[in-house]
Amino acid sequence: QLQCVPSFIEDRLKLYEALKKEHDALLAYRAANQSKPIKITLTDGAMVEGESWKTTPYQLAGGISQVLASNAVIAKVNGELWDLDRPLEGDCTLELLTFDNEEAKAVYWHSSAHILGEAMEEYFGGCLCYGPPIENGFHYDMYIEDRTVSSTEFPVLENHCKNIIKEKQAFERLEVKKEILLDMFKYNKFKCRILNEKVKTPTTTIYRCGPLIDLCRGPHVRHTGKIKALKIIKSSSTYWEGKSDMETLQRIYGISFPDNKMMKEWEKVQEEARNRDHRKIGKEQELFFFHDLSPGSCFFLPRGAFLYNTLMDFIRGEYRSRNFTEVVSPNVFNSKLWEASGHWQHYSENMFSFEIEKETFALKPMNCPGHCLMFAHRPRSWRELPLRLADFGVLHRNELSGTLSGLTRVRRFQQDDAHIFCTMEQEKKKAPPTPPPIEEEIKGCLDFLKSVYAVFGFTFQLHLSTRPENYLGDLEIWDHAEKQLQNSLNNFGEQWNLNPGDGAFYGPKIDIKIKDAIGRYHQCATIQLDFQLPIRFNLTYVGKDGDDKKRPVIIHRAILGSVERMIAILAENYGGKWPLWLSPRQVMVVPVGPASEQYAQQVCNQFFEAGFMSDVDLDQSCTLNKKIRNAQLAQYNFILVVGEKEKADSAVNVRTRDNKIHGEISVSSAIEKLKKFKTSKIPNAEEEF
Repeated sequence: QLQCVPSFIEDRLKLYEALKKEHDALLAYRAANQSKPIKITLTDGAMVEGESWKTTPYQLAGGISQVLASNAVIAKVNGELWDLDRPLEGDCTLELLTFDNEEAKAVYWHSSAHILGEAMEEYFGGCLCYGPPIENGFHYDMYIEDRTVSSTEFPVLENHCKNIIKEKQAFERLEVKKEILLDMFKYNKFKCRILNEKVKTPTTTIYRCGPLIDLCRGPHVRHTGKIKALKIIKSSSTYWEGKSDMETLQRIYGISFPDNKMMKEWEKVQEEARNRDHRKIGKEQELFFFHDLSPGSCFFLPRGAFLYNTLMDFIRGEYRSRNFTEVVSPNVFNSKLWEASGHWQHYSENMFSFEIEKETFALKPMNCPGHCLMFAHRPRSWRELPLRLADFGVLHRNELSGTLSGLTRVRRFQQDDAHIFCTMEQEKKKAPPTPPPIEEEIKGCLDFLKSVYAVFGFTFQLHLSTRPENYLGDLEIWDHAEKQLQNSLNNFGEQWNLNPGDGAFYGPKIDIKIKDAIGRYHQCATIQLDFQLPIRFNLTYVGKDGDDKKRPVIIHRAILGSVERMIAILAENYGGKWPLWLSPRQVMVVPVGPASEQYAQQVCNQFFEAGFMSDVDLDQSCTLNKKIRNAQLAQYNFILVVGEKEKADSAVNVRTRDNKIHGEISVSSAIEKLKKFKTSKIPNAEEEF
């Protein structure tokens, strides 16, 4: 049963209805007195006519086709997202977006969050905070004094959401003066904080659906009935705006779709994801664990450490062939370094800091400022550039305890981090002429990540993020750099997408998302240009012309990203069935009986000495078939069965974890074959044997 409806809902509604009356009167006046013929350009270039302050995108969609009108989630007018029932104000371009569009999906999930917010407000009676769409679904935060949310309450909330959907409550938009909204939301200190701290304009927008009225930029779907399938997934605690010294909030997560079939497909993927969960695999395969005495810091057991080191050795091998130089830098720095880099002003609350001899120090959360000190410790010449410094240094970030999640969100981690110090223009004259240094280096980074991801079997998406509104530096330099990034991407030959205005304030960047075996995307690699750190640290080099004040550019790049997170992604991608070169269980030797145990041990030792993760099963309480089955379930790539015949021939009988039987082969030949597979990092050594 729903708890009693809080009194502020009625008060808020009264004020809203008075404001809505004024709004409707103004709209009617504009439609009657200010309306004029307008031209609307559709996506296919066709031109249709309408009337300002009267014609809506929904009416135009209906004129094209009823199916389109029904399926449209939101409109885009002159490149701006626009409610389908909001009248057009002048000549414009019009796009009609359906759920398969990323922006439309975000709107759909945002509207779903409002439905959840309405149910939460009536059930818990607390103060709603933020309710955004997220990468997969949405959540709503609420301040509820002296209680948490239990999963046993989900069915009640879900049923209430279904009732709200059945009612087809219209989403209504109003633009209201800030002082009126401070009165409307006086019962909710969080909404008042948003109004006072975040809203810099005299007016802002609110949206209504049913009894819920919320501060919101919008836009939204036409009515709640557009949400066809909605599910509440989980709840957690969080802090107001993620700050641990602020109020504790309850966060409820949900997902929704335009039809039940999509929900069923999503549930199937979630089930598959649960079976592949890296935390489950880590426990079953004895790879790693976490402990309350060091939250967010992973304990890698011997087999997990093998995985960790194998990944780093793989990247190290690539570094050698690509002229990267590995360095080791300190873990602890004086806060003056972070003040110089700008991190102290923007990031200090995510850093572990402490006092030593009345000075403040902090564990490093990233390597770049330390690498700037390395570049600056002596004069540099154009002949040394590009200088590629790689560092597997341990990093610490003070993530909130509520956000820690297995290996995907940790406090202690290592990255395959590298910084390339290069020139803006070509200093070395080459014949034939070569591309500018940035372009050449970016292409090198892209080739590097392509070859690494090919080994893992990942496909990937590329996104170029360009100059944001709050950019620092010279516009001409930005334009020049963005052009070089575009040229690198075009020459790379893979499709890429533009994210205008999504770059970092210090330079444009390329974000790379990899796709795993069950279709999920993960961002690991990044390539970022940085014009600001060289200025902050006054980094210079002597140019060919003798100018000793030339400024380098820094390229930040990582391919695995956090090694911890990459292990989580790989564990889930392979479902715990590691390829031979990376596998923490490569070879299991199984004797057919007690008489063969000594030979089995000898074979195991030979494989171990040849560099393999090999084990022998000498458990006499198990039958031969049981031992083979145990090895297959433990995901040993190869199971080598040995008896008197194999001993006489210095051989092994080879089968795989998928029960493919390859038969007898000499120990030396088996070792040579597996060494070849391991070196070439082939994904299917078991089939190729």
